[in-house]
Amino acid sequence: MSDNTAFKRVLLKLSGEALMGEEGFGISIDVLGKLANEIKDTVELGVQLAIVVGGGNIFRGISKSAAGMDRSTADYMGMLATVMNCVALQDATENIGIATRVLSAIEMSQLAEPYIRRRAIRHLEKGRVVIFAAGTGNPFFTTDTAAALRAMEIQAEVLLKGTRVRGVYDKDPAKHEDARLYAEVSYNDALQKDLRVMDSTAFALCRDNKMPIVVFDMNKPGNIRAVVAGAKVGTTIREGNTTRFAEV
Repeated sequence: MSDNTAFKRVLLKLSGEALMGEEGFGISIDVLGKLANEIKDTVELGVQLAIVVGGGNIFRGISKSAAGMDRSTADYMGMLATVMNCVALQDATENIGIATRVLSAIEMSQLAEPYIRRRAIRHLEKGRVVIFAAGTGNPFFTTDTAAALRAMEIQAEVLLKGTRVRGVYDKDPAKHEDARLYAEVSYNDALQKDLRVMDSTAFALCRDNKMPIVVFDMNKPGNIRAVVAGAKVGTTIREGNTTRFAEV
């Protein structure tokens, strides 16, 4: 572990929507460039960084067509959307000199390496950013679940979830002006209060394997680096009985 970081190895979960900027769907080149620079700043601290990206920015554009489809078929289409996002993010990061590998749960050798746990860990040890594509490779599982699963498999020390808000609130901040931001929440309180940090399968994986989760605002420049460096950013969900609100 670098002296400048609180963690040696982390997994960052990004929603596909984070890549579309102000557009209704698709990929914003401007957002990709900014995100690539955030990744570069983080990696230069010495941390080993793995990333899981959702596909909502692309799948949203075809979701009406998928409404009448078999669930498995629609889920596989969503996995393909994540591959597009991952390849785009790889291109953006490599354009600024950061070695990056895309590992896909669905075999497509022309675009990505097949996901092999030991290979992923080896890439991380060599200082490469690893981007996991195609979710778990199975329908009925979200990319949140894929992020939790990959975090366990690569023995990450923390799962970072980038969102559009500062962290986890006691109520929807878009609807309630008096919503309060949590600084820290226990797994049990997050379940009891139905805070919906992640989907239930992903959350159960993290809770059962004592994987801490940090939910933070991806739109604020420098936040990824700050979290990795140990700054108190966003909301931390971890084992224990401590639940407290952030200072105003």
